[in-house]
Amino acid sequence: MVRKTPSGFSIISENLPYHITHGYEQCSSSASESPVAAPAIALPTSFSPEKYAQPYIDFMTTNPTVFHAVAAFAKQLADAGYEYVSERTIWKVKLGGKYYTTRNNSSIIAFAIGKDYKAGNGVGIVAGHVDALTAKLKPVSKLAAKSGFVQLAVAPYAGGLNSTWWDRDLGIGGRVLLKDKDGKIQEKLVKLDWPIARIPTLAPHFGAAANPPFNKETQMVPIIGLDNSDITGAASPSIDLPPGSFATTQPEALVKAIGTALDVQDYSSIVNWELELFDIQPAQLGGIDKEFIFAGRIDDKLCCFAAIEGLLASPDDASPGIVKMVACFDDEEIGSYLRQGARSNFTSSVIERIVEATSGSSGPNLVNSTLANSFLISSDVIHAVNPNFLNAYLQNHSPRLNVGVAVSADPNGHMTTDSVSTALLSRVAEKSGSTLQVFQIRNDSRSGGTIGPMTSSKLGVRAIDAGIPQLSMHSIRATTGSLDPGLGVKLFKGFFDYYEEIDKEFQ
Repeated sequence: MVRKTPSGFSIISENLPYHITHGYEQCSSSASESPVAAPAIALPTSFSPEKYAQPYIDFMTTNPTVFHAVAAFAKQLADAGYEYVSERTIWKVKLGGKYYTTRNNSSIIAFAIGKDYKAGNGVGIVAGHVDALTAKLKPVSKLAAKSGFVQLAVAPYAGGLNSTWWDRDLGIGGRVLLKDKDGKIQEKLVKLDWPIARIPTLAPHFGAAANPPFNKETQMVPIIGLDNSDITGAASPSIDLPPGSFATTQPEALVKAIGTALDVQDYSSIVNWELELFDIQPAQLGGIDKEFIFAGRIDDKLCCFAAIEGLLASPDDASPGIVKMVACFDDEEIGSYLRQGARSNFTSSVIERIVEATSGSSGPNLVNSTLANSFLISSDVIHAVNPNFLNAYLQNHSPRLNVGVAVSADPNGHMTTDSVSTALLSRVAEKSGSTLQVFQIRNDSRSGGTIGPMTSSKLGVRAIDAGIPQLSMHSIRATTGSLDPGLGVKLFKGFFDYYEEIDKEFQ
C-alpha cells in the first residue's frame, strides 16, 4: 500500500486500516488493533447532519411504497420551485430553470440547469433506486377460505418473503386506478397502515415441519381475516359486484377497505391496482444515545432521500455552468430491465432533451461531449460492518455507521468505481469536509450489484459507486446511523457545489 505525501509516495504497512478523503491516507492505529479500526474523521464544519435524522424518519414512515416515495419527492421538489415537465410533451427548459419529470410514477429525475450552462458542458448526477424488497399482490389475490382463514395471494418481489417477514405486522399500500364518471382513468395512492396481514410461523413444538426451508407459494401465504361460515352456516355479508369486474378477483374485505380509504362508492370503478405489503412499524431512533435509525426499506430510499436533499441544499451560484441532476429509479432489485429502470433510456432521454432545448439543436457530437464531461455517483446503500460477523468482512474495507459515505469497489465490474472516479470524489469529500470510507467484498463472498455499471456503460460517463452504510440489508427491518442521512446530504451537496471546479483538475 502507498500513501501520497507532499514529497511523493511512501510505503505504509498493509495491515493498517485506511479511509479515503484526499487520496489513501493512513489512520492512526497499531498493528494489534482490530481489522475494523475506526477511520479518521473529517474536521467538523458548520453543516449539521443531525438535523436530517427526523425528516428522514418521517419520510420513511409516511412513504412505504415506491409510488408514495416518488409522489413525496415530487411534492418536495415542487414546493422548492421545481417545475414538472411531462415526458409526453416537448420540453422548453431554460438556463437557470429547475425541473423534474417522472416515469410510471415510480421513477423520478430532477435537474437544475445552471444559469451559465452551455450545451456540451457536463451533468453532475447522483442516482439511486426507490424500490425495495416486498411482496406484491397477485393479479387475482382472492383465495378460497382455508380452515377458517381468509388469505391473500401475494408474490415475492426480488428477495421479499424471506425469513424476516414471518410474524410481522403488515399493511397494504400502492396505487389504484379508478374510472371517473367521464370515463377518464385516475391514479390514486392508498395506504392501509394498520396491521392487516400476517405470515404466521409454525411453533417449534411441531418438530421438523417447523424447520426451513419453507415453500413461499404454500407456506408463506398471509392471513388477513377469518371466515368460519363453513361450520357456522352464517355467511358473511357480500357486496354486489358486476360479473367480470376487477373487484370480483380480489378479497371483498380488501375491496371495501380500499373503497373506504379512497371514498369509492362504486366498486366497479376500480379498474386495477398495484398493491404490496409493508411492515407498518414506524421508523425510529434507537440505541442508548439514539445513534441509530431503525426502519424498513432503507435500501435504497436512504440514498435517494439524501440525494434529493443535497440537490435542494446546493445554492444556485455553486457550479453554475453544469446541470445538477438526481435520478431515483424503480426496479433495481429485479435487474432494472423495465422502462422505469436504470437500464432504460430515461436518463439519456432527459439529458438529450436538455441539450436540445438549451442549444437549439442536438446530435451525437453535442450529446456525447456532454456525457464525456459528466459524472455519475451511483449511490446504493453499502454493507456496514457487523460486530457479530467480523470474519465476513475484508480487512480495511469495513464501513462504520455515522462516519460517512462509503466508496464501493469491485475488480469484476459489479461496481463502477475506478481510480479516476475515486480521486474525483475524494476531492469532493475534501472540499466539503466529508469523510469517505471504502468497502469491498471478500474474495470468498458473492458480490451484489448496483445501477452503476449499467448506467455508466449506457451513458459513457465517468462514475463511482458510493453509498450510505446500513446493517441488515434486505431484512424487513434494517439499521443505519442517525447521522448517516445527513452525512449523505453533506457529500452530495458538496458534489453539486464543487463538481464544476473539481472537474477542471481532471481534463
